[in-house]
Formats: sequence, structure tokens, C-alpha cells
Amino acid sequence: MNELLIPLKPEDFLSAVGLMAMAVGLSAWQRLELEWSLAIATFRTTVQLLIVGYLLWFVFEWKNPAAVLAVIAGMFAIATLETRNRIGKRLPNELWLIGSSILIGLAVTLTYTTVLIIRPAVWYEPQYLIPLAGIVLGNVMNGAAIAGERLMQMVQSHRYEIETHLCLGATPQQAIASYRKTAIRAGLIPTLNSMMVVGVVTLPGIITGQLLSGVNPQDAASYQMLIMFMLAFSTLLTTLLVVRGLSKHCFNGAAQFVLPQS
Repeated sequence: MNELLIPLKPEDFLSAVGLMAMAVGLSAWQRLELEWSLAIATFRTTVQLLIVGYLLWFVFEWKNPAAVLAVIAGMFAIATLETRNRIGKRLPNELWLIGSSILIGLAVTLTYTTVLIIRPAVWYEPQYLIPLAGIVLGNVMNGAAIAGERLMQMVQSHRYEIETHLCLGATPQQAIASYRKTAIRAGLIPTLNSMMVVGVVTLPGIITGQLLSGVNPQDAASYQMLIMFMLAFSTLLTTLLVVRGLSKHCFNGAAQFVLPQS
């Protein structure tokens, strides 16, 4: 097997942009009015990935723990803000709740994986830590946002049922238990669906990238299995923490239901 990745030259990149040019043409032909959105998406993708490519090249060459942690901290901050924005509610200490939940899910998953499974020469090896942190953060961000938004929607639409349970003597957690379960399941559905078809219907980006770079297919499949298990655990842990925290904000100190504000 050829172990070298075929490099893409500038003229190859221009040819790749041709795909987006054809997409713009198709949109104009069908009058979808997506031309401007496609153009902006193409520009942002190009600029963002060029910047990230140069930044990661520098971090990978330097191999300094502070630089590695700074990159992960930046991704973590963006994931936290994006999750808060997607949930769409404004609750007390909401940002701290979401951030701490994501941080716990990320830290536990990465620590377990690097210490017990991969065991790199140094714990801050950027080749492993940064890609794994990135894919975990992206997945837990989506899972937590879906679960949090679903919980808030359900408590808004079922407030009278919740208040009825409280009047009948149920505790706040008992009154909201079914909605918590539904929200957590909703947050985990995309990950579970991906696990059901991985390798059969789809080849995820990680295994595709490894195959393109010349990695043995069996090694690529092994890493993909590890990553899927990481995503399932980290997403479940994070959504559990986020939903648990948000559900507490639905009640005051007197165990009265308080409708969250939009």
C-alpha cells in the first residue's frame, strides 16, 4: 500500500473550487436563491481551514503543552457559546452550567482514552489530543444543544401537567422525570444512528482521512471504533449533566415550577 498522501497543489485547489462553482450554477439554474450563501460558505471554509491548517502546523511542530491546551480551550469556548445559543433560553448561570458539563464530558473521555488506550509518549501529544478533543467537542455540542432545547420546549408546553404532579405531592424531579428522559434520548439519537450505519452505509471523516493518508484499513477501522465509543460516552455524560442542571432551574427553592424565560 502506498504510504504517502498525494499532496494537493494550488491548481488542484482551484479545480476543487470548481465544484462549488457548479453548485452555484445549479442553484441559479433552479432559482433556489442559494448562490450568495454558497459563495459565502465557500469563502469561509477556505479562510477558516487555511488559518486552522497553519495554526495546527505550528502547534504540531512546537509540541508545547501550553499551546496544545490553548487550542483545545479555544474550541471548548466556542462549543460552549454555540450550545448556549442553540438552546435559546436565558437561565441563571446558564453559561457556567453548559461549560462545566461539556468540560467534564471532554476531560473524562480524553483522560480515559489517552491514559488507558492510546498511551502516547507524552500526554499532550498534539497528533492525538487535538483531533480527539475536536471531534468530541463537536459531537457533545450537538447532543447537549438538542437535549437542552428539547427539555425547554417540553417544560414550556407541559407546564400544567408538571404543576398538577406537584400539587399531587410529586417532587420536582419526579414531576419532570419523563421529560428529562425524552430530552436525553433526543440528544443521543444522532450518535446512535451514526453507530448503527458506520462502515455499512457511511465512512466517517476520520476513517476516510486515514485511508487517504495511507493508513492500514484495519488500523483506520480500529480508531474509528474507538472514536465512536468515545462519542457515545461523552455525549451521554454531557447531555445528562446539561439536562440535570437545566431541570433544576425550572423550580425555585420552594419546589414551585418556574417557567423559564425565552
